[in-house]
Parts: sequence; C-alpha cells; structure tokens
Amino acid sequence: MTTKNEPLKILQEEDGMRLDRWFKMHYPDLKFGQLQKLLRSGQIRLDGGRVKASARIEMGQFVRVPPSVLHAGDSDSKEVPKAKFISAKDRDYLKSLILHQDDRILVINKPCGLAVQGGTGQTRNLDDMLIGLQFKASSKPRLVHRLDKDTSGVLILARDRQAAAHMAAEMKARRTHKLYWALTCGVPRPLDGEVENRIEKSGPKGAEKMKSAEMMHEAEEPEVSGQRAITRYQVIDQAANKFAWVAMQPVTGRTHQLRVHASLMDCPITGDGKYGGRDAHPGGDISPKLHLHARAITFTHPNGKKLTVEAPMPDHMEKTWAMLGFETAGVEDPFDEE
Repeated sequence: MTTKNEPLKILQEEDGMRLDRWFKMHYPDLKFGQLQKLLRSGQIRLDGGRVKASARIEMGQFVRVPPSVLHAGDSDSKEVPKAKFISAKDRDYLKSLILHQDDRILVINKPCGLAVQGGTGQTRNLDDMLIGLQFKASSKPRLVHRLDKDTSGVLILARDRQAAAHMAAEMKARRTHKLYWALTCGVPRPLDGEVENRIEKSGPKGAEKMKSAEMMHEAEEPEVSGQRAITRYQVIDQAANKFAWVAMQPVTGRTHQLRVHASLMDCPITGDGKYGGRDAHPGGDISPKLHLHARAITFTHPNGKKLTVEAPMPDHMEKTWAMLGFETAGVEDPFDEE
C-alpha cells in the first residue's frame, strides 16, 4: 500500500469483496466503528462517491483512504489488537493446516466448509482466526486471495504488508499458476480444451430472486456487460461416462468461475447444487460435499524465487477417488509449460 493520499485501485482478486472486509484485510487496526464514522463523514469514498460498509467492490474501482488511516496502516510496529479469543484447540488446528512457512509467506490447506471471510450467516471464518498464525511476526497474516467456503486447498497468506503487496501484484499480472482438481458429473467433451465467455452476478429484481443474488451466470449481453472468464481444462481419468476427474486452470480469477464453466459444459462439479442442481448430487456412497480442490499453486516468492506448493485432497475426495479407482500417484500438472 502507498503512504500518499491517493485513491487505491481494487485488484482482480478483491473483486466482489465487501468494502468493510477490504479494510479489515488491508488495515486490521481500523475498528469497525471508526470505519463507519469515516464513511458517514465522506472521508472514505468509492469512485468519488459516498458508500456503505456493506457495498461490494469491483475490480478497477478506486477507494479513497484518509491520510490518518494510511499513516496508521503503514506501520507494522503496532501490535494488532487480539479482538477475538483463539482457543488452544483452534491454534493447533490452524497449525496443522500449514503446508509452507517462512518469515514472509504462509501457505495453508484450507478445509472444505470453512469460510475465508465472514458474511451473512457465517459464525466462523478463517480471517477472524488468523491471529492464531501470527507466531513471532509483528502482525497477523494477511489474506492475498480467496477460496469459496466449500472449496479446499492451497491458500497463500502474507506475513507482512510488503509481502501482501508483492503477492497482490503477482496475481494481478496473472503470474501465479493455479491447478485445481474436480470431479464432474458427466465427462466434458472434448476431453481437453478451454472455456471462454463473460460472466456476471445475478441481480435480484424481486423477492423470488433473492436466492440467486450471489450467483454468477453467463452474460446475456456480452458486448456490454460481464467480465471475461477463461478456464483451461483436461480430463485426467473417467469412470464410464458418469464421472470425470478434471484438472482445471483458471486463467482469470472470477467469482465461482470454475463452477460456472463446469455447469456450462453440462458437467457440474459433484456436490455443487448451486450451479448443478440435482444433477450435481449423485447420491450413494459419494459425499454431497463439493468436490473441488485447489491442488497446487506456483508463484514468485517475495525473495524472488519460484515456489510450488501442493495440498493433499480432503477426506471426502480421497474416499471418492478410491471408490472410482482413480490413482493420484505420478499425476503431473497438464498445464505446466516448463
């Protein structure tokens, strides 16, 4: 973050985030009451206009942050107040998720079912627990990207503001390489390819549509609306014509992108009732949980070196893979161009 009194641009990985969550991520010392006061007085503005804490921000917008907040946020010497109690059990649980740890970066294996950030109906989320991974750092780790609540796998945390800025720039420039594994209901045709379209959020135009307010869908007028979304995919293995183990690489990082693209191929991700309806729940011995896993990520560390981190699959996916006879040993990243 800059110390100058200049508007700050919303990055790709921050698209769709609530404004109050954006401030919590970048300025953890700023209390919610203080934020509300700054918003009411117009000292914080979004694209030049007044805005509420609950507003959803979009990539490319600009947030004006008052100098008092910028100045306070630039110092990592302040101890971040431990507003929430973290039990010893939670601390041990968080430590068990660590895949990589050094003085600048943490990478964890986020479990299925744990929300990254709070929201409506969320009583437990990773962001509120990150103080448990502070260790000897001067502040708690910062989220630099997100995963859906029901998606498991690799998640990068920055241990200082400079590392967070570095990772944000890497992701904005699409220099991070992400590999996902999914089980689809049905086999994509062709067996490898690329899905490209424009997707956008559903807009609630009545009470009956409120359920779909947070869903994404293919833009009805792609010439004038929606955001470009590109996903590369390859079928690694299949069970008859009923299920496929699919490797997926999101070239862009839109909300629910992989889930939307799988649904558009008429092969919804198993367990994704939101985009696949009943077709995504085959029943039987297959878990109803979402079968989407962020398997690996390759990125340039703040120290300048390339780093690849892999995450083992969650138990419900391990069980399904074993039942379908899928072997993971020796399987390489089909999108690795090196």
